[in-house]
Amino acid sequence: MGLFDNILKEGESLIKNEDALDFEFLPKMLPFREKEQRFIAECIKPLFSKRNGRNVVIYGPPGIGKTAAARHVIKELEEQTDEIYPIYVNCWQNNTTYKVMVEICEHLGYRLVQNKKTADLYKVVASMINKKTAAFIFDEVDKAEDYDFLYFILEDIYKRSICLITNFKEWITTLDSRIKSRLMPEMLEFKQYNEHETKEILKLRAGYAFPEGVWEDSAFNKIAKKTFELKDIRTGLFLMREAALIAEEQSKKKINLPDVEKAIAKLDDFSVKSSAELEEDARFILSIVKKHSGKKIGDLYKIYQDKGGKHTYKTFQRKISDLDKNKFISTKKQRGAGGSTTIVEKKLTDF
Repeated sequence: MGLFDNILKEGESLIKNEDALDFEFLPKMLPFREKEQRFIAECIKPLFSKRNGRNVVIYGPPGIGKTAAARHVIKELEEQTDEIYPIYVNCWQNNTTYKVMVEICEHLGYRLVQNKKTADLYKVVASMINKKTAAFIFDEVDKAEDYDFLYFILEDIYKRSICLITNFKEWITTLDSRIKSRLMPEMLEFKQYNEHETKEILKLRAGYAFPEGVWEDSAFNKIAKKTFELKDIRTGLFLMREAALIAEEQSKKKINLPDVEKAIAKLDDFSVKSSAELEEDARFILSIVKKHSGKKIGDLYKIYQDKGGKHTYKTFQRKISDLDKNKFISTKKQRGAGGSTTIVEKKLTDF
């Protein structure tokens, strides 16, 4: 039998729009977050009258729609007016003030950033934004290595609204008092979806992603139940995609329960991010873990230093913790004669 025998013909694919299974995909509707979106919009509304908007910290566990809700508001803002700059920055990908400023320049359409210092970029950004107003969203803000960009915006941008997204309510307490006293944010909590909401959100995405009738009820219900159990919509999107691919490999016309069971078996290796999204030092640490999987965190730190790593042990620990939370690696506590230590292991698959 040939390698490409027994495949589905053109038009028979079980997935009609794979983009809809990406967590970054913005559906036309964002159900069960209307109240939160209205709150964010109310913080931005004063900008329409050339007045300062309010600042808000959005917090809650991963995978419950914080980013999607904020981006929905920004998208509607873009459609409403050209007088307010809508600026979205992911601080995982842009984790220093310089990188943040370069990203803001990109949003403003200013691309002559080469060979410019951070102070030069401050001047460019202030001169452009202060002719209008700006709504800033800093996603995964707790991943930033410094917050000079916040101080700059609070001091030098006249009319603005700042939205900061984090998984941790306590993050706000780590900010420098000079920033906190100027920021004075509202706090907006995103709570977990209940079981009904989880199922309806996945049903909506399935409507975008799959032809009608390809899901057996028992298979879809199993995914919805597992997603609710793990409290992360990204898990459900991953499972739907994997189950569909498994069914396609067998040239099935429907996705059934065994396909879902096989997809669930892959969950241990599922990462909600691509390693390409990691900032440079995190990728460097990940490469060390992959080559020295199973070692103690202290031993890995020594290797990191020997290879030119510059961060302190405390920062190294935090980066290991971030990689663990996002399922690039796994960690486990191990007790020994000298006390407890952390063993760090690579994941089998890098999605």
